[in-house]
Amino acid sequence: MTLSIRTLHGYYRHYCFLPFYAFCDGWPLLALLRPSNIDASQGTLKQLQRILPKLRAAWPEVKILIRGDGGFCREPIIRWCEDHEVGYLFGLSKNERLKTEIAAEMLAARMFQRDNGEPARLFKCFEYQTRESWSSPRTVIAKAEHLAKGENPRFVVTNLELAPTDPQHVYEDVYCARGEMENRIKEQQLMLFADRTSAKSMRANQLRLTFSTIAYVLHHALRVYGLAETELAVAQVETIRTRVLKIGAQVRVSVRRIWIRLSASHPVQRLWNEILANLRTNLPPPLPE
Repeated sequence: MTLSIRTLHGYYRHYCFLPFYAFCDGWPLLALLRPSNIDASQGTLKQLQRILPKLRAAWPEVKILIRGDGGFCREPIIRWCEDHEVGYLFGLSKNERLKTEIAAEMLAARMFQRDNGEPARLFKCFEYQTRESWSSPRTVIAKAEHLAKGENPRFVVTNLELAPTDPQHVYEDVYCARGEMENRIKEQQLMLFADRTSAKSMRANQLRLTFSTIAYVLHHALRVYGLAETELAVAQVETIRTRVLKIGAQVRVSVRRIWIRLSASHPVQRLWNEILANLRTNLPPPLPE
């Protein structure tokens, strides 16, 4: 008898899976299905040890930066990044010690918001060490923000070298940019059916997720290389499927060519010609094995 391996997630209060994604500039590096009754960071170190050597083998000079929310702010992960010269930016859960560090900045933000009626945010960088879990002091960037609904302090920990003017840029432009990857996950979940995990075994559901991820890679490659500088250059997957792929055509395969015959009055003929020209010029050479 095969039983479902969905488990109860305490935060969502629902029986579900806990997928684990890693993206690099829109390209998925990992899509792993897991039960939900585990720590969100479980398996992260193992995957970093598997993926990063492959990236460095292909691009030896590229600097690597890992970004994640507070669920990945764990000593083994941080320490491994430091030992292997990997940059990191991880969310850090707030506590009274951290809030005390930015008490003056929070007061200034609160007074500005009260006087001007507009959200106020200030940034501060300081050294911090937990009482037990961290092996050494580390750099923390704090956002002291006050909104109309109240204070909203946020913290991230990093090993990046920061100039006095860097904290705001690093927080707003570098760390917060990871939110764009959440949009890529939503594309896959909602538009390429990655959420269809109704099979009874983990292996079968993982296979479904893998197929969805492969479909996403093909769509993203079409968006990056084929739709560059067209009206669909930043289109979502669903728009690409509807406008470019879900069309009627006759396909004829010969010895040397595959012919795709569209209607003479098809509205995206010009776009297809642009895609074909872009693919011929934009596709990168294959990576060495």
